[in-house]
Amino acid sequence: MNERLEKLRKSMAERKIDAYVVPTSDFHESEYVGEYFKCRKFLTGFTGSAGTAVVTASEAYLWTDGRYFVQAQKELTGSGFSLQKMGQEHVPDIEEYLEQVLPQGGVLGFDGRVMNAQMVEKIKERLESKQASISFEEDLIGQIWEDRPSLPEEPVWILEETYAGKPASQKILELRQQMEKAKATLHILTTVDDIAWLLNIRGNDVPCNPVVLSYAVITRNEFYLFIHEKTLDQKVKEYLEGLSVTIKPYDSIYEFVKSYRGERALLEKGKVNYAIVGSLEQGNKILDRMNPTAVAKAVKNPTEIENERKAHIKDGVAMTKFLYWLKKQIGTMPMTEISVSDYLETLRREQEGNLGLSFTTISAYKENAAMCHYCATPESNKELKPEGLYLVDSGGQYYEGTTDITRTVALGPVTKEEREHFTLVAMSMLRLGHVKFPYGCRGLSLDYAARELFWSRGMNYDHGTGHGVGYLLNVHERPNGIRWKMVPERMDSGILEEGMICSDEPGIYIEGSHGIRTENMMVCKKAEKNLYGQFMEFEFLTFVPIDLDALDVSLMEDRDIAWLNEYHRQVYEKISPHLNEEEAKWLKYATREISAGQ
Repeated sequence: MNERLEKLRKSMAERKIDAYVVPTSDFHESEYVGEYFKCRKFLTGFTGSAGTAVVTASEAYLWTDGRYFVQAQKELTGSGFSLQKMGQEHVPDIEEYLEQVLPQGGVLGFDGRVMNAQMVEKIKERLESKQASISFEEDLIGQIWEDRPSLPEEPVWILEETYAGKPASQKILELRQQMEKAKATLHILTTVDDIAWLLNIRGNDVPCNPVVLSYAVITRNEFYLFIHEKTLDQKVKEYLEGLSVTIKPYDSIYEFVKSYRGERALLEKGKVNYAIVGSLEQGNKILDRMNPTAVAKAVKNPTEIENERKAHIKDGVAMTKFLYWLKKQIGTMPMTEISVSDYLETLRREQEGNLGLSFTTISAYKENAAMCHYCATPESNKELKPEGLYLVDSGGQYYEGTTDITRTVALGPVTKEEREHFTLVAMSMLRLGHVKFPYGCRGLSLDYAARELFWSRGMNYDHGTGHGVGYLLNVHERPNGIRWKMVPERMDSGILEEGMICSDEPGIYIEGSHGIRTENMMVCKKAEKNLYGQFMEFEFLTFVPIDLDALDVSLMEDRDIAWLNEYHRQVYEKISPHLNEEEAKWLKYATREISAGQ
């Protein structure tokens, strides 16, 4: 790590760069990045999924959030980097730090392809008093990374209308209608999930997300797709030609956009990299707003919703088989967080139409579950024993859609506190899933339905209660989400529309002891319409038992008991036909009716 740091500093000195920023990002602002793009990991040794490195001639820091403080402190040892704990008292943010360390007239460097334009403009505004300049044309990390993995170029395939529910030609037409409303003559689209949805294509270029590395430039009459041509077979080429899509080399977009003058360019600065926006700003008017496709793809059509119901039955079968196995086998054979996670993945892959995982499984036992984004490693891998609580947050990609589910399971005796916390989380999940609300509400309006049980006891959990979910796309999808605090950069506080799919996942995390989360997927739909307007409600898509062995029924109100009994009735009805006799018998008991007297 120190050798790499010194090589970077040498390159910086040669170019008279005073500070160099290395974010966790690809060219498309993807949530997950492939091995080629892990420059920050290469430079610092820190393996977490979020963090930004800043290097000067004499200092090197890594900023990351509370999920990774312990991990980062350990992994940065001996690297030459020091940890900056984001959000902690007396810790400057990156913009503030750069303002402090850059000399008057200094130069800030970064690869303009991995920094979005919104972030760069924010930094430039902060550095205005320093009269600083920026250098963004070179990837200095790439120049010192000798054995860098190659860019992924996985085959592209067509998502048939049987699954997509709407032809790409119709989606493109509707996008152009939105461009017309915005008086836009040009649209730049670089988010790979939006492009995959728009064209009804899928691939395997980003871990767990079946998307394709690509850019799109759309005018009123033309559609240019910038992509590695070797990923396209003849069938896909003919399909794209049929949509009047012109194929261009993946990297050629940077020169291509320089040819436009006098256009009204619709794009989202928070999602388009600075290298592209910087090329467009000369001679064109930028219309900075959310991609029209982001809202369009979040509202699932009837075909997608029906397919999602099927996907969740398949996923429910895999999860139920896993829980049956776990309950029966715990204590009879060696089990670790990693080995049981691997077994669950095997069960998922046995389901027809499964295309892999939708994210890296969180498999966490006892105190490890108190880290809500924990990922088991060979070093942290705990052995499971017939006691305490085990949490598994996992999901699958199917032709019929994307799933995400969390269950916490009692592997044996649990404490009174664990039982109380487990019950509060289950009640919270059920209460949010049964809210009814007038159309126009956002997740900000509904979050209290989940948190009231915690807040009334002086407790809270430090993550959102729900996020949008894509259709055979990203497991986290905007613009819908459920959280109590407005976080503008997350862009997940949109109006809840009929057809949007959202997670419902409250939790409790007690450091050094246990973590509990219960998560179902649900789809938003219309309820009654009356003189007060159109009301909305949710329908659960997830059908997997909630562990009654960890429940304290005395804490539950009558409505909570009724909702849990009704949910478990549906779980048995939908899942048992797909199980063998022993599994179905176990599920019957696992979904037994409970009552207030228990």
